[in-house]
Amino acid sequence: MHKHFVLAGRYLLRPLLTVAACGPLLLPPPASALEIFGLRLFERERPQEEVIGTPQQYELDFVVLGDHEDIERRLRNASRLWGERDKPASGSSGLIVMARGDYRRLLDALYVEARYGGTISILVDGRQVSDLQPDAELPNPATVQVVVDPGPPFHFSRAEIVNAAPPATHRNDAVNDPAEEGFRVGEPARSSVIIAAGEYAEAAWRQQGYAKAEIIERRVVAAHRSSTIDATLVVEPGQHAVFGPVAVRGTERMIPDFVARQTGLTPGAEYDPDDLEAARKRLSRLGVFRSAQVREAEAINPDGTLPIDIIVQERPLRRIGIGGSYSTVDGLGLEAFWLHRNLFGRAERLRIEGKVAGIGETIDPRDFTYRVGTTFTKPGIFTPETDFSASIYGDREVLDLYTRTAVTADTGFVHRFSDELSARIFANAAYAEFEDDVFGTRDFVTAGFLGGILYDSRNDAADATEGVYAELSFAPFYEFEYGNPAAQVIAEGRAYYGLDEDDGFVLAGRLKLGALFDPPIAETPPDRLFLAGGGGSVRGYSYRSIGVETPLGTVGGRSLIEASAELRVRVTPTIGLVGFVDAGYVSERAVPDFSEDLRMGAGVGLRYFTGFGPVRLDVAVPLDPGPDDPDVAFYIGIGQAF
Repeated sequence: MHKHFVLAGRYLLRPLLTVAACGPLLLPPPASALEIFGLRLFERERPQEEVIGTPQQYELDFVVLGDHEDIERRLRNASRLWGERDKPASGSSGLIVMARGDYRRLLDALYVEARYGGTISILVDGRQVSDLQPDAELPNPATVQVVVDPGPPFHFSRAEIVNAAPPATHRNDAVNDPAEEGFRVGEPARSSVIIAAGEYAEAAWRQQGYAKAEIIERRVVAAHRSSTIDATLVVEPGQHAVFGPVAVRGTERMIPDFVARQTGLTPGAEYDPDDLEAARKRLSRLGVFRSAQVREAEAINPDGTLPIDIIVQERPLRRIGIGGSYSTVDGLGLEAFWLHRNLFGRAERLRIEGKVAGIGETIDPRDFTYRVGTTFTKPGIFTPETDFSASIYGDREVLDLYTRTAVTADTGFVHRFSDELSARIFANAAYAEFEDDVFGTRDFVTAGFLGGILYDSRNDAADATEGVYAELSFAPFYEFEYGNPAAQVIAEGRAYYGLDEDDGFVLAGRLKLGALFDPPIAETPPDRLFLAGGGGSVRGYSYRSIGVETPLGTVGGRSLIEASAELRVRVTPTIGLVGFVDAGYVSERAVPDFSEDLRMGAGVGLRYFTGFGPVRLDVAVPLDPGPDDPDVAFYIGIGQAF
């Protein structure tokens, strides 16, 4: 059996030895390298694994001694032999190379589980793979046996950081306490905990302006008799630093001074790694760079300044995009846009877009929904975090309840307070003509403002598995045809929670509330009233078909309640299933009296996960259908429903 003596060998004279002293006993099989606590020792050139030859099949027996389900799962996840057991290796030499590499991978997995006295045996055709030559001949299929004895768990007998940073005086500079993360006496001595403790120790100094803080010594001593680890990490803070000059390289059409300004880095300000990360995100949000690197200088200058280099590569100036969606109740929708990323050298964007929807039930262009318009955006208008935007759109919207023909213009600002929190304020004006069966043809002219605040901590906007999305908007406006002041308020919240460590099961919920104050329904533009239904609302019902019932038909209401719940299950890395329930309520009163019917829909969905988000197919049925509602509805789109 191939024996690994980890940290302190049982046959050495001294019971306690440092990692360095144990190095000769830790050599892995030839052509491999030892990696422990983030350090690579005894590096050797790897042989080529892609060998041209007869595909080598193998039958694998993978055994973990003892009752260790979690450890067995981790070991199998780490093993290439296990992970690729259903496909042949690249010849016999490819199988041997893969099996040899499993020694290190399995050993690393044991270290993560605080198992430093384990043994690993990998037999190929009954022989230890470490004894086989790369050109050894093997039967096809070969018999491979992996036997792992994890050994006892090791615990910390000492967990000390020398020269630890003082407590942070500002909460933004706080770093996880290594002790709270498991680096303390009595806790399992996992290798990942030791590595993380060193990273936390360095980060604590860096957060307080010591840009080159580093761990200069790791003393990790093991005692096999007591199954304990004595770990000491020594930190060298180095020199305190402030930001030096910001230099920009790689620009072609962008103005370098503007790029430097957009980083938000101020020469003379105390060094803060959070500021560097914020600079990277600001440059990425400009949308003009294929890549943008923010690099610190290798050394701090004698005067305490740390120069910063910005190295960018610009994208092509123009971009064209197309998209589409389809549902059996709303028809086919197609859209396209043309984008200029950098009009005048400061990342000014001009976007021209068009959309047509409702294709399917009719081929008469007069019954389609159209939208065409343009948006101009100028980033960094007052601060690096403030954008100016202006747009004008013309559209014709054909719904079951009304037809709208309108021109809308708005202009305003968006400001980001942090990665999660932003706010916006816009002025807007619109002229619209509406035709419906209840009120006939009416014209409306409105002008007003739109203010909103958004908090978004989702880990992925297209496929969130954790985080919260919360938005509150307030839109006061004046309608000139009827002389009515009005105000619309909308609040929406979404939450996501993974039920397991790998986010294979995710609960997602959404709640939306809306209210329109004062003007009567007959004197309010229908697009300012609330309607529910459709793929992003209550699935199973037609788009914006749920409203207030009148003797002449359905109209929009003055208040809205929507709720959705989903259970998302990832079946394979690329396939997922979803079960969902949606509900919607629309009232004619600004404060609902619940005299209207609550409409609910339920269904299942299929997700195909891609690099740009999941492709969504939902099948929904209305649980309280009206005479015009479908028996079943299908929705296809990109991204989760919410």
